[in-house]
Amino acid sequence: MNAVTLHETELRIEERPTPVPGAGEVLVRIHAAGLNAADLLQRRGHYSAPAGWPADIPGLELAGVVESIGEGVGDSLLSRRVCAIVGGGAQATHALVPASHLVTVPDHVSWEQAGGFAESFFTAFDALVRQADLRSGERVLISGAAGGVGNAAVQIARLRGAHVIAAVRTLNHGAALRTLGAHEVCTIEQVNELAPVDVVLELVGEPHFTRAQHRLAPFARVVVIGVGAGAKVECDLRILMATRGRIMGSTMRGRSIDEKALITKELTTALASSWENGDVTVPVARTFPLAEVNAAYDYFATPGKFGKVILTMDES
Repeated sequence: MNAVTLHETELRIEERPTPVPGAGEVLVRIHAAGLNAADLLQRRGHYSAPAGWPADIPGLELAGVVESIGEGVGDSLLSRRVCAIVGGGAQATHALVPASHLVTVPDHVSWEQAGGFAESFFTAFDALVRQADLRSGERVLISGAAGGVGNAAVQIARLRGAHVIAAVRTLNHGAALRTLGAHEVCTIEQVNELAPVDVVLELVGEPHFTRAQHRLAPFARVVVIGVGAGAKVECDLRILMATRGRIMGSTMRGRSIDEKALITKELTTALASSWENGDVTVPVARTFPLAEVNAAYDYFATPGKFGKVILTMDES
C-alpha cells in the first residue's frame, strides 16, 4: 500500500506492507480521508497516535470499501461502502479498522463527502448529544462553525430542534451556515451582544470563550473540544456559581475501542436515516490527491475555508 509518512515535520509518500486484519478487524481500501487539526499538531510533534495505531501514518478518518475481514467478522461487511474514525493511519490506501467502528456510507454520497464525515460528526455528536445533552428549544452557540466539526454541529443541533447560533471569523459564510441550519450567524466580536445561551460548543478557544462565558443562561453547559486560537483563558468562576453552569472537555482520538464502538452505535441510530435522506451533508472546501499531501496540509492551515479538506487515494 501507499501511505503518507511522518519524518519529523516532513511528509512523504512511501510504500508499506498492506496490513492483514486480525480478530474483529476489517481491512478498508480507502478512497478518501479528511484532514483535521490533530494532523497539523501531529506533524509538529505535539499529538502522537495512541498505542496500537500507526505511529508515523497520520489521519483520523477515512472512507472506502471493506476489502477483507478478520476472524469473527461477518461476511456481510465484505465490499460494503463504509467510513470510520481511527486513531491513526487513515492517510493511506489501506487501513485496519475495528468492525464495530464502521458506519455504512449511503450509495448517493460521494467518497469525498464520506471521507470527511466520521471525525466531524462523531466529535460533534459526542459533545452536543452525549455530553451536553442538547435539547429541543435550547439555544446553542457553536464557535468555529465554518470548519468541519462546526458544520456537523450546526446540523446536529438543528436536528435536535435547538436554536442554533454560529460564531465565525467573518460573515462570508453566513448564507451557507444558514442553509445547514443556523438561525443566527455572528462574528466572535458580536458574541457579546447575544441573548443568553444554554450550550456552548467551544472549538476556537480563548478569543471566543472569553466572551461566551458572559452569555451563559442558568444551568448552561460548555463543552470544549478545540483550542486552536488559544488554550489559556481567564474564567470568572462567579459566573459558573451564579448560573450553576458546567464546563466539560474532551478529545476523541484516545477513547477506548469499546467506547468508540458505543459512540458508533449511538450515532448510527441517531443520524443514519438523516444521512441517507440528505438531511445532513459534508461540505467540502477542496480535495487533493494523495501525491499532493503537502499542498493539502498547507491549504488546511490557511484561514477562511468552509468545510472539509479531503485527500483522495489513487494507486495508479
